[in-house]
Amino acid sequence: MLKQGLELKQTQKLSPLQIQTIKLIELPIQELEQRIKKELEENPVLDDSPADDKDEDPDELKDLSLDALDDNDPIPSYRLKVNNYGKDERPTYNTFSVKESFTQSLMEQLGYRNLSKHQRDIAAFLIGSLDASGYLRRDIDSVVDDLAFRANIESSPEEVEAMLKVIQEFDPAGVGARNLQECLLLQLRAQNQVKEVRDAVEILENYFNEFSNRHFQKIISKLGLSEQEMKDAIARILKLNPAPGGQIDDSYNDQAQQIVPDFVLNVVDGELKLSMPRFSLPEIRVNKKYAAILADAQGSSERQQKEAATFVKQKLDSAKWFVEAIKQRHNTLESTMKAILDYQHDYFLDGDETNLKPMVLKDIAEITGFDISTISRVVNSKYIETHFGILPLKYFFSEGLENHAGEEVSTRELKKALRECVDAENKRKPLTDDQLVAEMSKRGYKVARRTIAKYRDQLDIPKARLRKEL
Repeated sequence: MLKQGLELKQTQKLSPLQIQTIKLIELPIQELEQRIKKELEENPVLDDSPADDKDEDPDELKDLSLDALDDNDPIPSYRLKVNNYGKDERPTYNTFSVKESFTQSLMEQLGYRNLSKHQRDIAAFLIGSLDASGYLRRDIDSVVDDLAFRANIESSPEEVEAMLKVIQEFDPAGVGARNLQECLLLQLRAQNQVKEVRDAVEILENYFNEFSNRHFQKIISKLGLSEQEMKDAIARILKLNPAPGGQIDDSYNDQAQQIVPDFVLNVVDGELKLSMPRFSLPEIRVNKKYAAILADAQGSSERQQKEAATFVKQKLDSAKWFVEAIKQRHNTLESTMKAILDYQHDYFLDGDETNLKPMVLKDIAEITGFDISTISRVVNSKYIETHFGILPLKYFFSEGLENHAGEEVSTRELKKALRECVDAENKRKPLTDDQLVAEMSKRGYKVARRTIAKYRDQLDIPKARLRKEL
């Protein structure tokens, strides 16, 4: 029976305030602002317009805390106010800006070309057919068919090919290519045609398969290049972008959406100073008209007034929960971030990744006393501005492995060491995964071969054969 009692207690329903708080915790600051606006629209009791001091009795309508809203009081306080800003002017904060739409950029460039309406329609259709990397993955004949059936545009392969050539002249260089080889060649042809560029063009045009398979000596022999000339050509090719469409982010509809940090960290005299900017949160108070309804209902026996007062009271309770949930959201985020700062104190002083300790959600949950699910909600879609950049909170969490001294180190530290091993290798004889295990062991890290392979994939480091250079 005792076990049953414990299980019943664990499955108790959440209160409206708890549900409200959980939902608000999940929101990043911009979405919180939108959520507040929505609440203001849906709850007539709330009002974010500036208070008219001339119409208010200063003794009657002075600011009160939430504690003053006693459920047993027949007339709750007239005002419910959250002061989101201090007396100082609101500071500005660094943001990430999403670049303009890939499609929009190409369409703008199309607008500068002197083309007929028919040509422009074909070109616009081609732009809309490009994938996220900027490639046209369909053959010309298929595009001609698509134009006829989907856009009711009669065209010929020659017309489509001509318009594709126009698009291939747009920025970023390489856009409109039908394969990687064409993409790289488009970029090279847009460059100043110095010798290493001309060599690179010939290599990609005539020896693309050999180049892809690192058969450099064969190419040197065929083209009569010196080893240094081959190195110069390879260096040019490696600077090219295999996915030009990725330069412009098309994952957002807005041209200038921004990520606003929920936290700002400064280091003052060696001490970490955390602040939480309350960005664009409006003042919330009780609308005077509805406060007057409650006042008129005091002591009244009229049914309509009583019903009106009941309605206002219900809305007032909802407003009270909402504002209290905002406060709890703030406190939860602040407590969680402070726990992360304490746990990763040395890292936050200088941003050195080697000082980033292994940390999982459970670690912060134990420090704060919050559930792991709550910590997960706080961490999701939240950012902190530091003196070494704006970072998502998820960045600071990673699993760990032991080194030879039995100390736990973060996977991020291991990956950094792995990257250093690869960067330091002899590129004529790149290290195999087994050799990387040995190199990591020399540095004091116990890592299995399969772990090396996994981390190498995560770091986009090719296999040894594909890292070979002259």
